[in-house]
Amino acid sequence: MLPPQLSTFLLLALPSAVRAVFQDEVGHIDYHYELLGVPQPETTFFHRPRRDERASLLYTLSDVGVLGAVNPTSGAVVWRHLLNGTLTSGGGFLRAGEGENWVTGALGKSVHAWDGVSGRNKFWADFDGEVKDLEIMEMTENGRKDVLALFHEKRSTVLRRLSGDDGTEVWKFSEASQDIPLQVSTNVEKLFIISLRGSSASYNLKVTIIDTLTGKKIEELVIGSKGDVHSEKDVMFVGANSAAPIVAWTDDTLQKLRVNVLGTKNRQEFSLPEDTLAVEIHAPHLVQSLPHFLVHVKTASGNLAYVYHTDLKTNTITKAYELPLVIGSSAFSTSSDNANVYFTRVTDHEISLVSSISSDIVGQWPLKDGTFSQAALHAVSDVVKKSGSEQGFAIRAAVVTDRDDWLLVRNGELAWTRPEGMTGGVAAAFAEIPENEDLVKTLEQEAHQNPLEAYIHRVTRHLHDLQYLPAYLNGIPSRLISSILGTETSSKDGKPVRDSFGFHKLAILATRRGMLYGLDIGNHGKIIWADKVFKLGRGDKWNVTGIQINESEGETTVLGSNEDSVTFETLTGKIIRSQAPGLQVSTQSTAHVGPSLLSIGLNGEILDTPSSWTPGQTVVTRGLDGELKGVTFVVDGSKLSQVVSWTFSLPKGQKVASIATRPVHDPVASIGRVLGDRSVRYKYLNPNTLVLAAIDEAKSTLTVYLLDTVSGQILTSSTYEGIDTEKSVEVAMSENWFVVSYFGQNSLRSNPDQSIKGYQIAVTDLYESEESNDRGPLENAESASSLEPLDVPSAGGTAALPSVVSQTYVLSSPIKALQVSQTRQGISSRQLLAYLPEMHGIVGIPRMFLEPRRPVGRDPTAAEAEEGLIKYHPVIEIDPKSIVTHERDVLGVEKIITSPAVVESTSLVFAYGLDVFGTRVAPSFLFDILGKGFNKLSLVSTVMALFAGVVALGPMVRRKQIDARWKAPM
Repeated sequence: MLPPQLSTFLLLALPSAVRAVFQDEVGHIDYHYELLGVPQPETTFFHRPRRDERASLLYTLSDVGVLGAVNPTSGAVVWRHLLNGTLTSGGGFLRAGEGENWVTGALGKSVHAWDGVSGRNKFWADFDGEVKDLEIMEMTENGRKDVLALFHEKRSTVLRRLSGDDGTEVWKFSEASQDIPLQVSTNVEKLFIISLRGSSASYNLKVTIIDTLTGKKIEELVIGSKGDVHSEKDVMFVGANSAAPIVAWTDDTLQKLRVNVLGTKNRQEFSLPEDTLAVEIHAPHLVQSLPHFLVHVKTASGNLAYVYHTDLKTNTITKAYELPLVIGSSAFSTSSDNANVYFTRVTDHEISLVSSISSDIVGQWPLKDGTFSQAALHAVSDVVKKSGSEQGFAIRAAVVTDRDDWLLVRNGELAWTRPEGMTGGVAAAFAEIPENEDLVKTLEQEAHQNPLEAYIHRVTRHLHDLQYLPAYLNGIPSRLISSILGTETSSKDGKPVRDSFGFHKLAILATRRGMLYGLDIGNHGKIIWADKVFKLGRGDKWNVTGIQINESEGETTVLGSNEDSVTFETLTGKIIRSQAPGLQVSTQSTAHVGPSLLSIGLNGEILDTPSSWTPGQTVVTRGLDGELKGVTFVVDGSKLSQVVSWTFSLPKGQKVASIATRPVHDPVASIGRVLGDRSVRYKYLNPNTLVLAAIDEAKSTLTVYLLDTVSGQILTSSTYEGIDTEKSVEVAMSENWFVVSYFGQNSLRSNPDQSIKGYQIAVTDLYESEESNDRGPLENAESASSLEPLDVPSAGGTAALPSVVSQTYVLSSPIKALQVSQTRQGISSRQLLAYLPEMHGIVGIPRMFLEPRRPVGRDPTAAEAEEGLIKYHPVIEIDPKSIVTHERDVLGVEKIITSPAVVESTSLVFAYGLDVFGTRVAPSFLFDILGKGFNKLSLVSTVMALFAGVVALGPMVRRKQIDARWKAPM
């Protein structure tokens, strides 16, 4: 037997070995989509961060609030930042000064600047109001480029000029009024603030002219008549940093385009086609560029464009030429080269380039078949004029498609594609790769036949399958070689196939933009299909309430909150049936009950339950006031009615922060825990429980309730004080234990004058009795009822309550998106997975660290050390070896899901939100499978060498034996 000191050392060293991510496993067992979000047209552009170099980077502020730079050559992310720390719903501003090595952005109440190459923050300034627009002053009195930020603060319009060096305020213009500030613009001499003046749905435009040097108001102009503008969306464009900036808007019927050159009172009107659906304007943003702009008109029959010129002397706008109507999708973009202005048009078949001076096409690049089969929504371009070549221009166009992909086409050839639509994931689920449909139907047919017919049918089927034997035999060498070399195997047709270890599964991901993705997690997370289920308006979200996987039929159903649903083939993503979202929200959530997915209404009622199928379980729902309800079903003939068996309401002042239940797949390998003295402490394994965390903002407290879902009774509760209720509270539950994480401040028991402030995690174990070898009041009963307790079955006594053991730890880093690993039989130890928002990684905390029975203030005894207990320490440090994402920068994870593999040692992990990350974890190490580091080639070579040696030495040994017999004395 090992000495206690050595046993303790091994126990402490074991987690590091178990948790380590080996170098040869990086990129083999895990995959990562490093995403930015879908680029917005007004905050995406090419920019040269170094004045002396021609190389450009592609910058964007996406619709989820991520600011970043992408290498146009490879499509790789150079740097990125999640500005608000959480995903947003569009908005924000991003600008770059010509020839400057920095970019500036704004989102919400913040204005900031970043180094264009490294992404390091140059300055960050927070203000009271909301940023309405952001621009760069290209020309100033000191030669420095400054930042103009327009705010809407407490019924006031505020314009700040911030130093481009450090963000300090140069001057501030403020005007108290009921006007709605829209945008700010500038030319060489003046600044212009464009606002809406008037009442709701009846506005006209007000232009305030500001002196660039002092920030004082020079003049105020009112453009148009009252009622010209109905909302902020009607003002589609305000030019900036050009010699003649303009403001443009349309009437409510989209029949007239109205344009004003800023600084003048004249308004010019231009007619639009009768079937106009939308209008976009593209113009250069450089002072030295020609004052030309393009009007992109989307009609019911196609897309066309008009190019207009502005006369700097008379400030009149004239139509120069027209680009022809193109059937199908078209996207336009603008690029400048000194004074020259170029317009790029991206269609389904080609990319064309025209100069703003004439309609002659100066460059044309046909798209090869298969370049992209999706419609282009908007694009940005980078045009370079080549000297001395037959083709006078080279072009790069970064295009956003209607399937939320971001791709770059270089001279007509696809350079790269980024699946940015995977950001904003709202729901995900694992699915087994469907079996062959013919085989499934055949097995079902055999199951309904008599034994003799089934046997004959099976023998016939096996004889028929012999035709596939040659192909199977031919595939043996390739499978053997791939097994030795550790390479991936796949079917010849490219479709995902099951493997014997259970690593090849599908991950179904639904995003808030109405996209569905199918990923083969066993093949490095390869996207095998993607489909746009619903076309949502800008700013609208697809609120998914549940995903149901039908393994037998090979189908998946996704339900939404607006009575919307979609059913599709799991393997191909082919939509079988769908129902578009309605106008009203009718569903708050869903519940998996048996084989069905039940929709729960806003008041907690169960929707659309067929009378032919009655759930036997109690379904827990939430009412309008946040109360929990236990709903049961009663069948009276053909009528199915719902009965609320219990209601749980929180005390006054408390509100629900988080709820957790045991996973659907949560096997228990042992009903008791064997202690060091060989006694057993039996686990409290009630499957009908849930954990509810409630916060009280007035008292700064967190109360955790353990409820019995059948009776609604509180089994145990605990209250934590000094909680910061503005920070997130996370709960997770598995087997007979649960954890809750929060941010709190608590005084030390040993010294009340000192306190611990930070992120904490409390773990609670549940047992049937406080004593070992004791089953509590249930004893050895085969069944129990939460409604009629066994100890006093007829006296109205309380149900058998669990014995609770709790402990609290301080974390060195905040965590969120808690999830527990799952294995097939539950034999492997559990691991708590959590996202680290400050470290941009996912950590796996071993269960032995989250053990509430760890001895406090002393070393463990020999029996406790043999049991696996280690000395209690109040702080759990995040060990870099426990981070399953290792060096990957995983950003913006909102949720983590897990699934068991076929092998008991391994749990599959899938994380989504902004990035998508997947891996495999082995909480108890790989005890049932050889790792990738195992040298199979050496093993096979050794065996073959030994076999060759035996074959070669065999005749020699036999000859020697024969010679020895002949020489033996008679």
